[in-house]
Amino acid sequence: MKYFSELSKAMSFLGKNKKTVFIGQAVTYPGTAMTNTLKGVNIKQKLELPVAEEMQMGITLGLAFEGYIPVSIYPRWNFLILALNQLVNHIDKVNEMGNGNFQNKIIIRTGIGSQRPLHPQSQHVSDFTSSVSKMCKNIEFIKLKNPKDILPAYKKAISRKDKKVTVIVEYGDYYNEK
Repeated sequence: MKYFSELSKAMSFLGKNKKTVFIGQAVTYPGTAMTNTLKGVNIKQKLELPVAEEMQMGITLGLAFEGYIPVSIYPRWNFLILALNQLVNHIDKVNEMGNGNFQNKIIIRTGIGSQRPLHPQSQHVSDFTSSVSKMCKNIEFIKLKNPKDILPAYKKAISRKDKKVTVIVEYGDYYNEK
């Protein structure tokens, strides 16, 4: 069981649901290590966006309102922090604002950037999981430290009944190490 192959398996599993839409930068075109985990996903389920992180999170919420299950991909935490307004003020609060009637699932996929074999410097390798989780009471944050935890985490995210959003945090260094 390898980290990268388990991520690929999880993305293919999510892609079997026709309501699932994979949204972000480098979901269709090469650009990050996450791109290659989406090879088993139908291209019609991928929505390639420009670099506009806050807009992406807003579109993510809009897709959920329309009955889709968005898998919003931010390759690194350092990029996801640019969408915190939407995440903290809207996605985390949507169920409260809708008097508990928001039923749809949202999956946000992010990562802690790899430092090996080349360190890209601190603006690409941060882990804001602890800090951001303190701001969000309706979002569960799951860190994927072991390959065996990957598929169960994504299965949990897509089958939730508790109305929580799921942010899944990957480790870039593990793509080639585990």
